[in-house]
Amino acid sequence: MAALRSAGFQPAPGRERDAMTRLHAFPIRVYYEDTDAGGIVYHSNYLNFAERARTELVREMGISQRALLEEGGGFAFAVRGANIDFIRPAKLDDLLRVETQVMAVGGASVELRQAIKREPEGTEVVRIDVRLGYITLSGKPARIPAGVRDLFGNWISERR
Repeated sequence: MAALRSAGFQPAPGRERDAMTRLHAFPIRVYYEDTDAGGIVYHSNYLNFAERARTELVREMGISQRALLEEGGGFAFAVRGANIDFIRPAKLDDLLRVETQVMAVGGASVELRQAIKREPEGTEVVRIDVRLGYITLSGKPARIPAGVRDLFGNWISERR
C-alpha cells in the first residue's frame, strides 16, 4: 500500500515519542493570530493545534495521508466526535506541547486523547478526546486497511 512508507523515513525534527507511554509530543508556539483581543488563545484554535499534532503523529507512523486520498477512490480520517475540556487559558507567546495518545483502534475508527500543556512546567491547559472515522471521499464509512490499523495499534497507550 503506497500510503505506508517505511525505508528511509525520518520524523520531522522537534517531535518526540515516549516509548513507555506511547506518547507523541508536538511543540506549538502561540502567535498573535491564535489569540483574541485579550491575548488569550481563541477556543477553536486548540482544535487546530490538535489537528497539527495528529497529522505529525500519522506522518511519524509512516502513513501518507496524500496517498490515502489518492488510492482507490480516496479515503481520509475525519473527526467524528470530540470532547474538549478547557482547563485554563494559554496566552500569547506561550510554548505549548500537544501530547497525543492512541487509546483504541477499531475497524473503521481510531480514538485518541490529546493533552495540550504549557511548557516548561507541563501545566495542562486543554484535554481533547477525539474519535476519528475512516471514510471515503463521498463521506461513507470504510474499514481501515489492516496495515494502517496495525500501525495505529502499535501506538496504543497502556496509560489511560
